[in-house]
Amino acid sequence: MAGTTIPMATGSLTSIQEYLTTVFRPDCDYVDGIIEERNLGEWDHAKLQGAVSAYLYARRKQWGIHVGVELRVQVSATRFRVPDICVIAGQEPAEQILRTPPFICIEILSPEDRMARVRERVNDYIAFGVPYIWILNPKSREALRCTREGMLEVTELRTADPEIVVPLDALFE
Repeated sequence: MAGTTIPMATGSLTSIQEYLTTVFRPDCDYVDGIIEERNLGEWDHAKLQGAVSAYLYARRKQWGIHVGVELRVQVSATRFRVPDICVIAGQEPAEQILRTPPFICIEILSPEDRMARVRERVNDYIAFGVPYIWILNPKSREALRCTREGMLEVTELRTADPEIVVPLDALFE
C-alpha cells in the first residue's frame, strides 16, 4: 500500500546493510531503521517526472549537470531518501549512492502524498545541505521552492551557479 511502512522483520528494525542489499520495486526510503514506501506509479506522476527529466537532460551539457531519476541519497547516518529526480552540478558522481548533497532534489506529488511526510523529506534534504528543493504538483500544475524559511509557490524553477531556469509551462504543456 502506498505511503506505508514495510516491516522487514516483526518487532525489529531493518539494518542499513539489509536495506542496501534488498531490492524494492519501486525503491523505498529508509528512515531510522524503518522502510517507507514512496507514492508513485500513476500516469500524472510518471508523465511529469519524464518531462522534468527530459527538460534537464537535454540541457545537461549547457548547464554542466547530471540528472538522476530515483537515485538513493544518504541524507544522514540513518536515513536514505529516493527523490524523484536529482540534479548533480559539476563532475559526474563516482558513487552509486549519493553521500554528498545533490544540487537539486525534485519531488513530484502523488494524490496520496501528505504534506507532513513531504515536509519531513524536505527537512532531511535541507539538513543534508541540498541547496535547491522543488516540489511539483501535477494535478494543480503548481511548484514550490523549499528552503529553511518554508515553502514558497513559484512560477518558474530557478537556481544560481549554475543558472538553471525551468518555466512551468514547458513542463505542463
